[in-house]
Amino acid sequence: LDGVITVGYDRESSLAGLEIAAAHERVWCTLGVHPHDADKADERTYEEFRTLASDAKVVGIGEIGLDYYYDLSPRDVQREVFARQIRLAHECALPVCLHVRDAYGDCLDVMKACRTELDHGVLLHCYSGSAEMVREFAAFDAYFAFGGAITFKNARRNLEALAAVPRDRLLLETDCPYMTPVPFRGKTNYPRYVALVAERAAEVLGMSAEDVAEVTSNNTKRLFNKMK
Repeated sequence: LDGVITVGYDRESSLAGLEIAAAHERVWCTLGVHPHDADKADERTYEEFRTLASDAKVVGIGEIGLDYYYDLSPRDVQREVFARQIRLAHECALPVCLHVRDAYGDCLDVMKACRTELDHGVLLHCYSGSAEMVREFAAFDAYFAFGGAITFKNARRNLEALAAVPRDRLLLETDCPYMTPVPFRGKTNYPRYVALVAERAAEVLGMSAEDVAEVTSNNTKRLFNKMK
């Protein structure tokens, strides 16, 4: 591993992630309110994130987005908080890291409404949309990250999407402690298991695992340009 990005999902986890990043040379973090927690977002949180975003270890705003699978926050609130955090990322000159589940159409609608504020990079985290939708998000010069799900037996849709992503817009991730790749599925996930994701991506793309690692590492550093 060359580096790790620890991702926030609410105020407390974002602050904890920054504390971890500050304590370790090759760890960075993002700040964000996940759609599950959208109904807890407030101006105090946004102002705190705006202040902290200038820290060298803060590389993005996320996870933000929409989740209509669990609907843990009302959908109208999710959309409002999503748009508000896109504006925050614009103000802080940082890329956004998107969590989208069963809501790709509405996600695109919000992004289109906020198009002029999506000017510092877009990442579709744990992308689970279709290959056709890849082309829709390409209009925003988006990057796409794939994790352990591409190693699962029922991964046909994920693999089709993986193959559709331009090589210079492809990232790998673990989403640990979740989405543990085969052969450790069902157990705790760890950052080191990203190597298993790279091996599977290499098989699908007809590349060596080493080339996949180099390409995706370079893409990561281009998107999250505070990483050195």
